[in-house]
Amino acid sequence: MTAKEPETTEHFGYEIIRDYVLSDILGKHENDVLYWAGKSLARKFPLFSLDEAADFFSQAGFGELVTEKTGKDETVFVLRPFKLDNRCFKLEAGFLAQQQQKISGYLTEAYDEVLTKKKLVRITLKTDLREQV
Repeated sequence: MTAKEPETTEHFGYEIIRDYVLSDILGKHENDVLYWAGKSLARKFPLFSLDEAADFFSQAGFGELVTEKTGKDETVFVLRPFKLDNRCFKLEAGFLAQQQQKISGYLTEAYDEVLTKKKLVRITLKTDLREQV
């Protein structure tokens, strides 16, 4: 066999769906749909505290999640995903935003920033303490 065999990992099936199937189906709407899908996923798997998010991320195969900074209206997480290249992290951002919104009772949005050289994703949650939900 002359063709290089693809590397398979325990996350291979997840990666196929996440990196190829979803992006083909969603096209230019991938970011928006995955963000809202993350929020919907959070409603189906509610956490009592954001401290539980790291375990959920590990079990879901999203990667290693660590809280970098917590403030009054902002929380910053660092995600070390199993795969970084050519991937959108709006699903994870939406999931965290919805969990924080449910826990705090205030409108919360998330912003993700891929730091390729550091091989991590920074997810910042911004909570609007003037707008209760």
